[in-house]
Amino acid sequence: MPIDLNEHLKRKNRGYNPDGNKGNDNPNPNHNRGFQSPKIPNFTMPNGKKMAGIYVLIILVILFFLLKPFTIINSGEVGVKITTGEFDPAPLQPGIHFFIPGIQKIIAVNTKVRIAEFTGSEGVGLRSRDEGSLKNQAISVLDSRGLSVSVELAVQYRLDPLSVPQTIATWGQNWEERIITPVIREIVRNVVGSFPAEELPTKRNEIATLIDQKFRENINNLENRPVELVSIQLTEIVLPIAIKEQIERVQVARQEAERARYEVERAKQEAEKKAALAKGVADATIIEADAQAKANRLISQSLNSPLLQLRQIEVQGKFNEALQNNRDAKIFLTPGGATPNIWLDSKDTQRASSIQK
Repeated sequence: MPIDLNEHLKRKNRGYNPDGNKGNDNPNPNHNRGFQSPKIPNFTMPNGKKMAGIYVLIILVILFFLLKPFTIINSGEVGVKITTGEFDPAPLQPGIHFFIPGIQKIIAVNTKVRIAEFTGSEGVGLRSRDEGSLKNQAISVLDSRGLSVSVELAVQYRLDPLSVPQTIATWGQNWEERIITPVIREIVRNVVGSFPAEELPTKRNEIATLIDQKFRENINNLENRPVELVSIQLTEIVLPIAIKEQIERVQVARQEAERARYEVERAKQEAEKKAALAKGVADATIIEADAQAKANRLISQSLNSPLLQLRQIEVQGKFNEALQNNRDAKIFLTPGGATPNIWLDSKDTQRASSIQK
């Protein structure tokens, strides 16, 4: 006969033995000590309140990660909290901030320096990954005579972190298209349009200064002064081909005129140099002649009868010495005893000597 294991275990627990004794009726209580039945573990189930709390906690954790009721504001950004459509005037600084989903939300706004480029190259209307640079079409301008000119420039600016909530509330998140782009286009057209096209290349710095000045005035006049202008760089002024050719011709003519002026100035300097040299030579000749005339005057003033007689005696003494060596010499004395005196050697009629003192 097959044995039911469960029934057998129950009987063991009640002290059943094969001899037919039950419970405490067994005369030998230690009869079954050698055999102990296995104990079934007792699992205590939690009550209903604990289970409900666990379920609520799990649901809250799931909702927290699904709804994500927090926002992390990075460095270089400020947060704007909106509660049921109303903007909180105090900007949120970098860090983690919590809000109530469905009632509140937080917008992160970049306050780093941005660049708005007005250029004729590709990529117009595209913004970089960090929204730090926006390319726009180059600004087309009519000069003072109605000629079409294209102006390329770059504007660097940033939002005022303290007034970001008011700026977003007033101008919206596309505030650049309302504050920067149309304003700079209008200012460039007004400034550049007051000059003729031929003067634009030479007055480039003046034009850039005027654009910067007028744009700052416009920004500072806005309520809450939402934007801070960093700088404006005028990168290119594209002129019509006819104007460029005309400017090139004018530049060539100006260079030729400068070269001719240089040659004239150089010839003038050479002529002045030669004139100065000639004047110097003439002055030197005049000075020398004046000196000689003065010397002659001094000499003539120094000549007198006693001096002439002395000179005559000196010359006569020299002739006497000559006669001692050559007695055949013939001496001719000038009238009045003035020098020079001439003597001839009679032995050699072909040789004549003159002594002049």
